[in-house]
Amino acid sequence: MGRTVRKEKPSAEDPRCPHCGAALSRWRTPPMSSWGEGWHWVCFNDACPYFVEGWAWMATQYNVHASYRYRLDPETDESGPLPVWSADAHKDRIVTEVDKGS
Repeated sequence: MGRTVRKEKPSAEDPRCPHCGAALSRWRTPPMSSWGEGWHWVCFNDACPYFVEGWAWMATQYNVHASYRYRLDPETDESGPLPVWSADAHKDRIVTEVDKGS
């Protein structure tokens, strides 16, 4: 949104955020969302500049208290923002090692 994104896409074997280099986490998409059922890769690094600078960008552009995290669809290789309203938003949908089979 407000930042320039590096051109490299994360590799399927070791997906990393193009903004901060942190490992991406599997995130289960909400039921009945336009993203379909399954999961996406998301950067949950609270120090990621894309997330950190997103708060000011959203306040300036839209006058809202919100930000976004980097999101990558593993099926389509399409990336974009995952809107968030707090630092903890969506963290309850992170897929743990135990959950990965489902």
